[in-house]
Amino acid sequence: MEPRDSYFKGWYCKLQTKDGDALALIPALHIDSRGRRSASLQVISKERSWWLDYPGTAFWQKGTQLRLGANLFQPEGILLQVEEGGLSLRGKLRFGPAVGLHSHIMGPFRFLPNMECVHGVHSMGHAVEGSLWLNGRRLDFTGGLGYVESDRGRSFPERYLWAQSSWQGAGSLMLAVATIPLAGQSFTGCICAVLHGGREYRLATYRGVKVLAWWERGAVIRQGRYRLAVEVLERQMQPLRAPVEGQMGRTIHESLCARMRCRFWVGDRLLFDREDHCAGFEYADGA
Repeated sequence: MEPRDSYFKGWYCKLQTKDGDALALIPALHIDSRGRRSASLQVISKERSWWLDYPGTAFWQKGTQLRLGANLFQPEGILLQVEEGGLSLRGKLRFGPAVGLHSHIMGPFRFLPNMECVHGVHSMGHAVEGSLWLNGRRLDFTGGLGYVESDRGRSFPERYLWAQSSWQGAGSLMLAVATIPLAGQSFTGCICAVLHGGREYRLATYRGVKVLAWWERGAVIRQGRYRLAVEVLERQMQPLRAPVEGQMGRTIHESLCARMRCRFWVGDRLLFDREDHCAGFEYADGA
């Protein structure tokens, strides 16, 4: 049962093809300060984004299975049947096993009272099979990759950065840096997971990470012997709505397929230096 005061929960499902195209889907439930429920589906392509409104009654969730209108989202795949708001999106995709993390990405911070947003990572990169039809154009995701995360709470942080990259060969990373209000104060919080060579590297505030720099195009963080630098080289931003006190009353911008350089060191050894042409990236500063 959801809270009766302002609240939101949403899932971010990114799909990328073998040749560098991508699509992201964000189904969400919102509850305003008067307890009124509504739901939405946001769809993002390289070229544009769409927002679709649904009544709260169209949203149904049981465990890891979610229905929003005629659309079904589950760990095994998705079924889409959208014909409204200038958007035609239909098809069925099958997912391989989720590549999860060893523990919750927020660690003990998810238990702190009055946290405005709790982030979750459900799959860092899984196989995708099937195709979708987007306004008459076929997107073939067979042999591609999927990524799934979630957020719940009241609002997105006022200032934050989010970066995501998945690549063939079981490598991926997710990084988020944000200004976190708590008990009348605020601090810079960071969560990050890097999967490489069959190993998970976790860098986070609750493990002593230091945010050396973060700006509208990237970030540099360090934790002990680990250092990560991400920098966006090219991007094409699309508008999205984000939650403020449970309602999607804020506009942010996301690049679904940014060209981003990712470097990761262990001590003096450069573990990888990758340039991803299908990276996800958001930066927001101010409501």
